[in-house]
Amino acid sequence: MSDPQIKKIALQLSLKEKDVQATISLLDSGASLPFIARYRKEATGNLDEVAIAAIRESLFRLRRMEERRESIIESLAKRSLLTDDLQERLLGADTLESMEDIYLPFRIRRKTRATAARERGLEPLARTIFAQDNVDWDPEEEALVFVNPEKGVSSAEQALSGARDIMAEWMSEDGRARQRMRSLYQSQGIIRSAGAAGKGEDAAKYRDYLDRSEPISRLRPHRILAILAMLRGAKSGALSLHIAPPEQAALGILEELFIKGDGPLAQQVRQAAMDSYRRLLAPSMENETLSRMRVHAGEKAIEIFSQNLRQALLEPPLGQKSVLALDPGFRTGCKLAVIDSLGRLQENQEIFPHDTGKRREEAAASVRDICKRRGIEAIAVGNGTAGRETEEFLRGLDLAVPIIMVNESGASVYSTSEIARREFPHKDATVRSAVSIGRRLMDPLAELVKIDPKAIGVGEYQHDVDQSALKSALDDVAASCVNLVGVDLNTASRELLAYVSGLGLKTAEAVVNYRNEHGLFRSRKDLLKVPRLGPKAFEQSAGFLRIHNGHNPLDGTAVHPESYPIVEKMAEDCGVGIRELMNNEDLLRKLVKKMEDLRAGMKLPGIVTNVTAFGAFVDIGVHQDGLVHISQLRDCYVRNPTEVVKVRQKVTVEVLDVDLERKRISLSMRHQPTRQ
Repeated sequence: MSDPQIKKIALQLSLKEKDVQATISLLDSGASLPFIARYRKEATGNLDEVAIAAIRESLFRLRRMEERRESIIESLAKRSLLTDDLQERLLGADTLESMEDIYLPFRIRRKTRATAARERGLEPLARTIFAQDNVDWDPEEEALVFVNPEKGVSSAEQALSGARDIMAEWMSEDGRARQRMRSLYQSQGIIRSAGAAGKGEDAAKYRDYLDRSEPISRLRPHRILAILAMLRGAKSGALSLHIAPPEQAALGILEELFIKGDGPLAQQVRQAAMDSYRRLLAPSMENETLSRMRVHAGEKAIEIFSQNLRQALLEPPLGQKSVLALDPGFRTGCKLAVIDSLGRLQENQEIFPHDTGKRREEAAASVRDICKRRGIEAIAVGNGTAGRETEEFLRGLDLAVPIIMVNESGASVYSTSEIARREFPHKDATVRSAVSIGRRLMDPLAELVKIDPKAIGVGEYQHDVDQSALKSALDDVAASCVNLVGVDLNTASRELLAYVSGLGLKTAEAVVNYRNEHGLFRSRKDLLKVPRLGPKAFEQSAGFLRIHNGHNPLDGTAVHPESYPIVEKMAEDCGVGIRELMNNEDLLRKLVKKMEDLRAGMKLPGIVTNVTAFGAFVDIGVHQDGLVHISQLRDCYVRNPTEVVKVRQKVTVEVLDVDLERKRISLSMRHQPTRQ
């Protein structure tokens, strides 16, 4: 990537050029966002996933723009239209819109009123009028020269009409006019909606959006999302939707740019300007503005969807407990599944607690028997139809076991999926659904990654946004959550492993197949024996894969194998083994005595000494408190630091940056050690 582009990205995102360059190099080498954010902090200046993602998106846009620029120049060159001046203007365009404006007059297009007028030989007349140089020139008299019935020009007025068509097209394709009109639509555009004629019943679906009139400059985020619904209504024909600024303001732009004085020639140009705006520019600007609003609203919807998905995936897990899961129902009964602490289905049956008399008594007896016989530690109840009634029934049994309502959105999607059929080939969909509900309580992340995120029920308007952008964003969230938490290499499903940095579905399947054939992994190094998993994939994935009770205790941590020698040297200096070093906070404190000992990526115990509106200060034993900025307190949005930490609270922090000159230490608490 060229230096100007790196400078542009750095300037846009307020980042250092060297950090942007390093990040781009890592991205181009195939490194994932989680890997770069966690294990290449020194190279990128401690950029987090949000900043790295922003660099990636800016890089994608710039490269797409360069591809378009090359395509335009190649097209013009092939048609012998590329002049030095035109090429210079195209190379100087710094936005896609400005580049397309420059190219617009040279596009290969369908026949227009202007092209028809040119074919009738009226362009010289249009040029003379448009120049407005001779104030004494009589347009109607001079237009007689262009009368030619054989070419379809039978009168002076017809000649002038054709000339105005040509001038209207020139004005509509002028880059200055388009840019100023674009700004006008953004600053003074009014969006108006109304029910379409003859669409009464369909329009009723959109009654909240009927007869609305609102300046688009005042649209707030929640109203921008409503634009997606309005656009859907317009697409279906149930609504008519239009955007326009005051017409006089729009015509004023064309007047200022193209009209000289008030003579006969200027009057012809003025007529052409009015036609240009109403027939050409207004529809074009309206479509552009609606498209921009659709993109903006879509981005906002995807952002909200992503935030909600992250919260759902990072819901605190119950952990390895024996669970009784119920998929509730009235007429068809409740499907009941017993799941052991490893998430395996032990037994299932059907009960009818909402019937009267004998069947209700039988249901109560069955639940009591299972809880006693299986040592049930928690009960998960789906929150769908009959959920509350089933919860009430269970609480009436006095089981002395926690009963927890679980969001079952998407459980039915899972139950009929290929994944569910592969896991439980001989069970019907209702049993699979009950298992999914139970597993969601035990480990939401591991279970929810098996389901299309759009089916989890945490977003709105998902069918109205760019599906490719939505999938990319949600995949990023899932990957971020999985790698944030870490994955148990010996128990993780193929679907969970697929989100690990550097793997993907096929390599994840190869890992599971190897595990099934050779037994549990005892060392991270064993990953290199897996077919399809080479050194690059190992580098990317190893730090996020955990092996508990393996040969090397570091295999159960977030320490990357490339850093093992450093930890081994630390243990040697302390005269202890690695396992003892890991479990002894006093030894860890001795290793770090002063700021100079700190390194980015270190995880240290600390005590909160002060909580402010912008974050929390933590004593990590180096005679200088470090700051955990509010953005680094938790992985999701935090409104107030006191929601997360209190003074004197013991915490574990990660060192982000050390500024010895200014004696500043930047720390993070954006990790989930209990899930690793």
